[in-house]
Amino acid sequence: MPSAQAVPVTLAEIARIAGVGRAAVSNWRRRHDTFPDRIGGTDASPQFSLAEVEQWLRSNSKLKDTGGRELLWPRFEALGSRDEAGLAIAEAGRRMRGERARVDPLLSPDAQELIAEAARLGRREGPKETFGFLLQRWLDAHVRQISTTPPALAALMAEIALRMGTNRSGNRVTILDPACGTGHLLAAAADASRSRPVELLGCEHDLALAALAAARLASASEPDDITAEIRAGNSLLADPFSGVTADVVLCNPPFNERDWGYEELATDPRWAHGLPPRTEPELAWVQHALAHLGPGGTAVVLMPPAVASRKAGRRIRGSLLRSGTLRAVIALPPGSAQPHSVSLHLWVLRAGNAANGTGDVTLVDAARAGRTGGREAGAPDWEALGEFVRSVLDAVDPELSAAALPSGAARVSLIDLLDDEVDLTPGRYVASTDQEAQPELADSWQEFTVLLTDLRQTGKVLAGLDLTGEGARHAVSTVGDLARAGALTLRGGQQPPDGAVQKEPPAAGGVPVLTVPDLLMDTGPSGWLATADAAVVAEPGDVVVAGVARAFSAWVHQGQPTALGPQLYALRVVPDMLDAHFLAGCLRAPANGRQAGTHASSSSRVDVRRLQVLQLPLEDQRRYSEAFRTVKEFHSLISRLDGLGTGLVNNLSDRLVTGRLPAGR
Repeated sequence: MPSAQAVPVTLAEIARIAGVGRAAVSNWRRRHDTFPDRIGGTDASPQFSLAEVEQWLRSNSKLKDTGGRELLWPRFEALGSRDEAGLAIAEAGRRMRGERARVDPLLSPDAQELIAEAARLGRREGPKETFGFLLQRWLDAHVRQISTTPPALAALMAEIALRMGTNRSGNRVTILDPACGTGHLLAAAADASRSRPVELLGCEHDLALAALAAARLASASEPDDITAEIRAGNSLLADPFSGVTADVVLCNPPFNERDWGYEELATDPRWAHGLPPRTEPELAWVQHALAHLGPGGTAVVLMPPAVASRKAGRRIRGSLLRSGTLRAVIALPPGSAQPHSVSLHLWVLRAGNAANGTGDVTLVDAARAGRTGGREAGAPDWEALGEFVRSVLDAVDPELSAAALPSGAARVSLIDLLDDEVDLTPGRYVASTDQEAQPELADSWQEFTVLLTDLRQTGKVLAGLDLTGEGARHAVSTVGDLARAGALTLRGGQQPPDGAVQKEPPAAGGVPVLTVPDLLMDTGPSGWLATADAAVVAEPGDVVVAGVARAFSAWVHQGQPTALGPQLYALRVVPDMLDAHFLAGCLRAPANGRQAGTHASSSSRVDVRRLQVLQLPLEDQRRYSEAFRTVKEFHSLISRLDGLGTGLVNNLSDRLVTGRLPAGR
């Protein structure tokens, strides 16, 4: 552990320690000459000595009651290694509960010293609260590396599994999570099972996550009727719970893993429904869960939506249906869990259920039930979503009185599902009702009206532009001329080295990478670099130009710094000589791109140095800049209106073809 004097903290961390906003800390720094001096970082993001900050806060009576925990976290973070910090927090959690200290060879002597201090604080301020605080801070610090199941979703999955399970006699229930991470699903299962004895079993291949899950569940299993055991290992390749039979399996497996053991496990007996294709690792996890279930046991598995329809997995899906194993598929609202942009599915499966099968499957489109409104994916309305799913469970529960399925759910017969595609996507079979669709239509029409108003106003501004001036009298310069004159700097993007681009953001730092294919697909940056060293990075305010005819454009970059791939260029203006929005407006004119175009073999490129720019005084540039911005806004409104209009046309057509007009009107 670095000494407290060597631990750096940011303004945001100081604000958390003191229990105030960051603005208050900035104010202290300006008003008090005694505030500690900066020891690192930058002017925009300075760093200070934790020891000096603590001393200053105490001497000025600005340390809040929970300052002890807040002062601990930066020191864990300063250990440097994600794994060492995680293992240290797990060991501290053990000792907070009075367990005997043990020496882990993966922990340095400094980490051991910090563990002892954290354990003393935890015993004084509450073991569960202190450990939970450190665990959450660790997860927040590594959110880009570690995908956890949100507590509300974990609670919903546990409720579904326990309600649909057959073990209602009060006997001990065994619950297994074969990819448990830090134990979110098992903790939720423990909370949902307080009225009966429970055995919690978890497996996790990451040693730090396994240790944290064990420490976390030790607190959850304090009552005598709850036991917990976490084992480190790879459930698919070397299952540490091989031969164990569970009543319930809960799983949020890793998605899209290609190296899951396809070759090594080709003849594994778990594949009762067929060998999962190399590209279908999620179906391997489904069959692994089923292999651990006893007769009548229930598994609830979180799945990416593509698994319900991908061609490669249709045989296994068909077998799950024919055997009566797959009982329900529930489509969740976008934002329920990572990745937040898609509607993930819950697959509900029962073991040994063929004889009791009803010949149909319950498909549930819960996306509307838990949506909070708006076009962007945000956190679902978990209360509404839970009520909706419970109403579905009541309707399909054989021990309850038969009830009609609520709108948004349907019982679909096997004959309708077992076609050439075996598509289990709920939205394909669950039609929206008038009650659901009418508010959506009303919202769309309201947005359409707002867009029309904005478009009309913007068009009126553009229609009023006086464009009768003598354009020929204005001289033009090229980008190359302006670069030579020192009015701007021109840098061309580069192809990153092989293996340098990552699909997921790195744990710390990192910079997104924008490429021409990203522009053509309109997806935004699709990769990340761990470091911006040797990369050409567009900073906010730079003009970015795409030098390929198919994607030709120019815009003023906003947002975080972004590395540029080949055929993308960053132009940085000298503000006293050039207005960035004026420059971008001149460059993106289609005629400008055509005159600067070149042809090389099979691709058409734009020579950025030949692009032309009007020669105008800075004051006139700013007038043109406003006009260019209005034109760009006009184009954006037209694009949004086109997409919304297409959606309205499709929605209206689908509803009219089902005869939705009231009779006699």
